Amino acid sequence: MLATAPSNAVAEHRFAPHHRWDPRGLQILLALIWLGVLMGFGGSIAKHFAKHDLDYPLIVHVHAAAFVGWMALFTTQMVLIRSHQHALHKKLGLFGVGLAAFMVVIGPITAIVTARLHFGMPDSDPAFLAVSFSSILNFAVLVTAALLLRRQGPSHKRLMMLGLLALAPAGFARWLGGPIIGMVGPGPLGMWCLLYLITTALVLSIGVHDLVTRRRLLPAYVLGAAFSLGVQVASAWLLFSPAWLALMKQLVAH
Repeated sequence: MLATAPSNAVAEHRFAPHHRWDPRGLQILLALIWLGVLMGFGGSIAKHFAKHDLDYPLIVHVHAAAFVGWMALFTTQMVLIRSHQHALHKKLGLFGVGLAAFMVVIGPITAIVTARLHFGMPDSDPAFLAVSFSSILNFAVLVTAALLLRRQGPSHKRLMMLGLLALAPAGFARWLGGPIIGMVGPGPLGMWCLLYLITTALVLSIGVHDLVTRRRLLPAYVLGAAFSLGVQVASAWLLFSPAWLALMKQLVAH
């Protein structure tokens, strides 16, 4: 739908495709995402390597490799565009389509497998599958929209970044979630802040950048950001829904 909407095509035409601040802004945003992932997961990854042991099922390691691979591919694609290697960018894009499809499949499966392994233990929380499912839903929808709009550079670039940000909450939550929920308190709002406050700020920073540099927002960005926020709010609410908890218990108890 986004790819054929006349209003988006008109807005794209009026939206300056490049601004001298764009490269630095994207580099800072990507660096912050990498920082969140490394600070959130770097310590546990280092411990696993030090022990020379697979503390989790193989599928968890495959899942981690795929998601880190996506970040590495995203970074490489940015470098290729920056260096005007558009042909190689397109070729790697075909690989990216396959990797994205793989991630959409392995993400939920890994979440379910992990939830089943922990079911009945003190740290078991089947309702938390809402967070895993919402992240992969956001990623799938945003990346699909970005691919449909691949010929509309500004929209494609922003939707791809939103798709990457959809995968980032876990790292920031592990890193900064404790202090955040300590300030906000428990409950749906506290959980939303713990999980999504940082990434939502990063999503909004894209809009702020566009308003400062172009004095306008792209409809594709607005729709993508609104969709992502709506899914995240729903996932935080589901964490406290008895009906959702009962459904997830049925899913992981088998």
